Amino acid sequence: MAVDLFAGIPVSVYPRALEWYERLLGTPPAFLPNDTEAVWELAEHRYLFIELRPGRAGGALHTVFVGDFDERVAAIAARGLEPDQRETYANGVRKAVYRDPDGNEVSFGGAPV
Repeated sequence: MAVDLFAGIPVSVYPRALEWYERLLGTPPAFLPNDTEAVWELAEHRYLFIELRPGRAGGALHTVFVGDFDERVAAIAARGLEPDQRETYANGVRKAVYRDPDGNEVSFGGAPV
């Protein structure tokens, strides 16, 4: 069974969010379906998108588990964004939480060291 994932994030100011997510993800969007949405392909058939929806902005919570956690967090820092929060769970799993200008949370998780 094939599965495609589109994880959406409502934002209140589209140009500001577009710039922020380009810095977070390190690339321009994979495609722009219209004037109020931008889509990034994180992995094959797995997408993160922002959409102008001011009345709903600020409540998204997404975690992307990656194999290159340390390198990814360092690359994001090199683009000027630092995690708002870092966690290490009892089992050693690590998490870096980023909050966009609306307060939406996009986190990256990584395996224990």
